[in-house]
Amino acid sequence: QVQLVESGGGLVQSGGSLRLSCVPSGRIDSFNAMGWYRQAPGKERELVATITSGGSTNYADSVKGRFTISRDNAKNTVDLQMNSLKPEDTAIYYCNVAIRPLGWGRRYDYWGQGTQVTVSS
Repeated sequence: QVQLVESGGGLVQSGGSLRLSCVPSGRIDSFNAMGWYRQAPGKERELVATITSGGSTNYADSVKGRFTISRDNAKNTVDLQMNSLKPEDTAIYYCNVAIRPLGWGRRYDYWGQGTQVTVSS
């Protein structure tokens, strides 16, 4: 069974930094795009950042210049470095990875359980 395990969330003051990590586990054949999404209370889930297997990145306008997504293809992990955090960044952050499980003929979207990020003013 494929799972995504996230870590690194927490409480930080405005202007502070946090680093989120996502580690896929299970019987995995290959990965493709990786990304981070977030959902604030009363709002829909939104894209934060994505990164392709070739390293191309895409960011939401609200986090450009403050957040950096990276992936380690050897370790199959994806991280999100968040700097200059603002109270409006408060949300549950979810890792998303397109994975082809071992023995399966196509990729599926997998989601982590979410990690809470709270930024105090």
